[in-house]
Amino acid sequence: QVQVVESGGGLVQPGGSLRLSCAASGNIFSIYAMGWYRQAPGKQREWVATITSGGSTNYVDSVKGRFTISRDNAKNTVYLQMNSLKPEDTAVYYCNCDVRSPSSSRGYWGQGTQVTVSS
Repeated sequence: QVQVVESGGGLVQPGGSLRLSCAASGNIFSIYAMGWYRQAPGKQREWVATITSGGSTNYVDSVKGRFTISRDNAKNTVYLQMNSLKPEDTAVYYCNCDVRSPSSSRGYWGQGTQVTVSS
C-alpha cells in the first residue's frame, strides 16, 4: 500500500507565501515524477507543476516565477514554495506521485490541502 499526504495549506493575504509538502509512504521502490495540481471552486482540476526523478521541472504559465517545486528523494517528499500569492491561486492543492511498488506502477493522489488567498 502507498499513501500520499499533503500539508501546509492555509489562509494567507495577497502577496504572501506558503510552502506545501507532500510525503509518500508505504512499500515504495521508487518515485518517478511528482506533481502538484489544484482545483478551484466550480473549476476543473488543473496541473500546476511537475518535477522528475532527475530534478527537471515544469510549471503552468500562471505560476512561473512565483512557485518553485522541489523534492527530497530520501524522504519521498515533494514541496511547492508559493510566493507572491494572488486570490486566483485559491484552490485545493493536490499532490500526485508516480510510484513504482512491488505490485504496480501508477500514480497516487493525496487528499488535498486548502489554500485560500484573501485579505
